[in-house]
Amino acid sequence: MKRLFIAMLLVFAVCITAAQENVDYQKPSKEILDLVDVPLAPSVLLDDAQQFMLLIYRDAYGSIEELSKEELRLGGLRINPKTNIGSRTRYYNNIKIRNLKNGEAQAKQVSGLPEKPMLTNFSWSPDQKQIACTHTTNTGVELWVINIEKASAKKLTKDRINANMGSTLKWFEDGKALLVKMIPEDRKKLIDAEEAVPSGPTVSVSEGETAQNRTYQDLLSSEIDEHNFEQLAQSSIYKVSLNGDKERWLESAMYRGINFSPDGKYVMVSAIEKPFSYLVPYYRFPYKTTIYTKDAQKVETVVEVPLTEDLPKGFMAVRTGKRQFSWRNDKPATLTYVKALDGGDPAKDVEYRDEVFQLEAPFNGEGKSLIKTQNRFRYIMWGREDLALAYDRWWKNRNTKTYLFDPSNPDKDPEIIFDRNYQDRYNDPGRFVTEENDLGRNVLAMKGDHAYLTGSGYTKEGQFPFVDKMNLETKQTQRVYESEYTDKLENLIRFRPESERMLVRIQSSTEYPNYFFRNLETSGLEQLTDFKNPFKSIQDVHKEVITYKRDDGLELNATLYLPVGYDKEKKEKKPMIMWAYPREYKDRSSASQNTKNPNKFTYPFWGSPLYYLTQGYVILDDASFPIVGEGDKQPNDSFRKQLVSNAKAAIDAVDSRGYIDREKVAVGGHSYGAFMVANLLSHSDLFAAGIARSGAYNRTLTPFGFQAEERNYWEAPQVYYKMSPFMHADKMDAPMLMIHGKADNNSGTYPMQSERYFNALKGLGATARLVMLPKESHSYRAKESILHMLWEQEQWLKKYLKDTKE
Repeated sequence: MKRLFIAMLLVFAVCITAAQENVDYQKPSKEILDLVDVPLAPSVLLDDAQQFMLLIYRDAYGSIEELSKEELRLGGLRINPKTNIGSRTRYYNNIKIRNLKNGEAQAKQVSGLPEKPMLTNFSWSPDQKQIACTHTTNTGVELWVINIEKASAKKLTKDRINANMGSTLKWFEDGKALLVKMIPEDRKKLIDAEEAVPSGPTVSVSEGETAQNRTYQDLLSSEIDEHNFEQLAQSSIYKVSLNGDKERWLESAMYRGINFSPDGKYVMVSAIEKPFSYLVPYYRFPYKTTIYTKDAQKVETVVEVPLTEDLPKGFMAVRTGKRQFSWRNDKPATLTYVKALDGGDPAKDVEYRDEVFQLEAPFNGEGKSLIKTQNRFRYIMWGREDLALAYDRWWKNRNTKTYLFDPSNPDKDPEIIFDRNYQDRYNDPGRFVTEENDLGRNVLAMKGDHAYLTGSGYTKEGQFPFVDKMNLETKQTQRVYESEYTDKLENLIRFRPESERMLVRIQSSTEYPNYFFRNLETSGLEQLTDFKNPFKSIQDVHKEVITYKRDDGLELNATLYLPVGYDKEKKEKKPMIMWAYPREYKDRSSASQNTKNPNKFTYPFWGSPLYYLTQGYVILDDASFPIVGEGDKQPNDSFRKQLVSNAKAAIDAVDSRGYIDREKVAVGGHSYGAFMVANLLSHSDLFAAGIARSGAYNRTLTPFGFQAEERNYWEAPQVYYKMSPFMHADKMDAPMLMIHGKADNNSGTYPMQSERYFNALKGLGATARLVMLPKESHSYRAKESILHMLWEQEQWLKKYLKDTKE
């Protein structure tokens, strides 16, 4: 018996060993590799005078070596403790500047940049003659400033900046100096958690208060974490002049936010305080907000916020007390803040949810009421002394309201000028245009009684971006401009009422997006950039937006691509990859709207399925997967049924066109799309294979809500059970490739989700492969990881869609 037991253990060990593969990073086929190895076009910045255009360059991908640098995960932050900046920061490595007014044809290389630039935290000076940024060295973060006219850069500080959390640098109003967070001289040494000897257990306590928090990751979990977080969050604030001189402005604290008043005479500073929490991220730790003069003299502490672990249930829940302190953009130095009128509880039935107040210098006492909102307050767009716009939003009914009100006369009732479903894109009136005032802040752009709106212009007939002029007295609108392109997409980037030209970006399915000035009187175009299409191998593929209906009559849509070299006359049936992401709606009308544009440039970003157009696959990208729950019904009450119905309708639509072999269709998705894939493979026989990346599969591990689900597990246990693929692993009968970043920090999609689900699938005899990408988070950054992901997907699709026997 003993020998038999040992033999069984050996067999089990052999099985486990055989199930693991030590695979080096692989690369996909040359056709795919050629689409990956292309230079990335620069980001474009223009000053408000539209005289200078900055081209800011970066690499398309990072490297696994960069991701492998030391990283501490504390309080929701990921920090490189050696350099004191976010360990996942995206850097730029070159800057060029073109003077548009003097007729320069080419952008000029900025001189004086560091040898190997790692630039971020860009910030225009108030007069926009300079731009500040940080450069990360091997040992820390430096402050640099770029003279725009001279196209030259210079270093202002050594690498002692603390860029770990919140605001890093802010300009003084005169543009001659900046406030910068620096590492304190008395910072204590960090503790190595692996080497430290514990002094006792970690104890968490519940004393009867509900605390229904999301499943946050990278939280504090020990006294060592608390110590390290405090040291890395501590900063001293210095005033740094443009000649590099610096003087201490405020002593050391855990500074979170720094914001100057519009006139530059006051500074609002927020600092985190103890106690810390093991349940919520740093932004819900206690903090204090204090007003100082620009000379660092304390004026008043305006709010002290306690630890916020306990909130009412629901997406619209907020804490009680004063919140959302900000400066009025149309006043030299006036604060505004918000207070909940429903105790922060969305379940309470009240006439008004929030009330907005303003508080003038010396910023003590209670503020003066400005407006009450029926939904949860979002923000105010300031106009002039007697005119402003307030916005609110409510999740359950997807409602948003826009209020026109008089800040100088709070007794006058606000007027609701827009009251709409924010998911209704066809009837979106657009966003009001802003312009800089004399204080250098953005306020409502007006000519007399007229304000202006720019909109994306989605309609049933297509997308036609527009500019409207609205009379705020009569509420009548007049169209100023509407894009007439039917073969291109014109995005309206910056419109100014007093200007004869508008900054636009124009693209087509084969033409890379480029910037132009559009003359509003003549409709003429002045081209500013000339970025070329780097994806020549797929530029001639057939692309169209198709519409179709699912079995309950709901109209759906998707973007259909035919593979490279496909002959539409012969209509050879090809395998297909369908890529999608479910979205929840409260009305069928919004769910059926088409916001896809066939003229959008065909861009295979890192996670796109478009690479496989080179391998003979039809691609159905961004297929509509609405999950609708009207009235008292919640979308997820019928999640699985609607999911399968969406998928069947999409396959039927392409199959009816004669392009595909419907027995060779794969489905893929990322994050919630991966969750969709697992459900479709378990509850339908529509697919030959699936690809699920960075997903969550067991909803009981996210018991206090997920995605758009507000109910907790104990309120809707059957919903959680039915939606969880883990609970139905025995129904999986199609091969599924699972890919997950080992360092995923997205709420709910921690790596254990894929590991446990794979174990269940393997134990039940399903065909599956789990690939865990070292160092990667929810989205993948290292080129090695992305190339390997593309290779894994290519091999999986080939094996189960191409190499199968008829």
